Amino acid sequence: MQTIYMNKNIPQLLELFKSIIKNRLADYFQLAQNENHSEHYIFNNNYFIKEHSIHIDSFELDSNEKIIFLLALIPNIIPGYFDSIIQEFLPDGGDFPEFGGVKSGNHRGMLPTGETVQFILAGNDIEKRIEVQQYFSQNHFFHKNGILWLESMKEGEPAMSGRLVLAPEWIEFFLTGNMPGPSFSPDFPAKLLTTRMEWKDLIIHTQTSDLLCDIKYWLEHHDKLYSDKNLSPKIKPGYRVLFYGPPGTGKTLTASLLGKEFNKPVYRIDLSLVVSKYIGETEKNLNKVFDKATNKEWILFFDEADALFAKRTNVSNAHDKYANQEVSYLLQKVEDFQGLIILASNFKSNIDEAFTRRFNTIVHFPKPDANDRLQLWNKCIPFQLKLDEEINLEQIAIKYELTGAMIVNVMQYASIRTFAVKEKKIKLQTLLNGIGKEFQKEEKSF
Repeated sequence: MQTIYMNKNIPQLLELFKSIIKNRLADYFQLAQNENHSEHYIFNNNYFIKEHSIHIDSFELDSNEKIIFLLALIPNIIPGYFDSIIQEFLPDGGDFPEFGGVKSGNHRGMLPTGETVQFILAGNDIEKRIEVQQYFSQNHFFHKNGILWLESMKEGEPAMSGRLVLAPEWIEFFLTGNMPGPSFSPDFPAKLLTTRMEWKDLIIHTQTSDLLCDIKYWLEHHDKLYSDKNLSPKIKPGYRVLFYGPPGTGKTLTASLLGKEFNKPVYRIDLSLVVSKYIGETEKNLNKVFDKATNKEWILFFDEADALFAKRTNVSNAHDKYANQEVSYLLQKVEDFQGLIILASNFKSNIDEAFTRRFNTIVHFPKPDANDRLQLWNKCIPFQLKLDEEINLEQIAIKYELTGAMIVNVMQYASIRTFAVKEKKIKLQTLLNGIGKEFQKEEKSF
């Protein structure tokens, strides 16, 4: 679970940080009495380092990382913060490229860039300016955890001229202590799955339950695997699971319950926003999800996964060629993901064999048998109503082959009808009418 320990006096922190920037500017404009003054102030000020500590998880930011974090945060609090400081040194205006910074969109203040970071941390010291770039490498804590980064630049432009970006969720987390999840949108085509149900409400086959234990064990102990010096180099990151079986047998509920038990967000990918007829768009849309999910310990749930992970076809035209490329791309993304990925399908045979070979666990969700159906019926009886004496749930469970979702629908229908006529008991005919409606949906005779 990610945690961050925040400074409780942000106005005081901002004033102190302003002094750091002013000292660097004073050195640059040769106003400081001692040319090493700002170096001493930035890197050795114990008050700044100790009293205004910032921790993310178990990692304590060093003085440079604190400065970078605050540079990215400040425009979200005070839009004209940097402009007002620079104006003190350039009251008549003028260009100041050494400080970096860009103007962007609706924001009228200066936004810091990687060049701003270089200027404040290193001034004109070439070696130190080069060292600063390590804070934006793919191996650094900031990048690995999706905390902050430099905006990508056009080909040929210096990478350090990219705008310094702090992830929105970390802005809110630092200021309020709440870590929000990403909002559903075309830029993040996934919705958070939640449930008020518990494992006791899930009625599934014993063999299915046993296979789910493998997933639970991985969620509980996978950190030990990846820290093992002998085994970790030999195993791939993440865990890949296939749920298959008829609709309404508990696949989505199971994914939600796994997240609930292990306190991990479960995001269901909306394939209607992911799959595109245009070449390259499907990969682009899916990449948005994986980029957001990197190092977040989320569970990704692909419902009706056939739309994305279907079998590759023989290449007979350009469309087949690009469809196969999509599957190959997905295969790579799934293999590289370090968390739990669950694919759900009605039929195992619909999934490309390249994926099935790489699943750590394949879980079948069969239709419930008579005993399971009886348990489901009993668990669905509303507290406010009773069943009429004519109703024999055991006989109904034996006679009508319904899934768990269908039984819930029947009981909901029957309950509403009973409330509507102001009765206290659900009548047999009302229950049978509800069963008939479910059979009609699947065009089955009743």
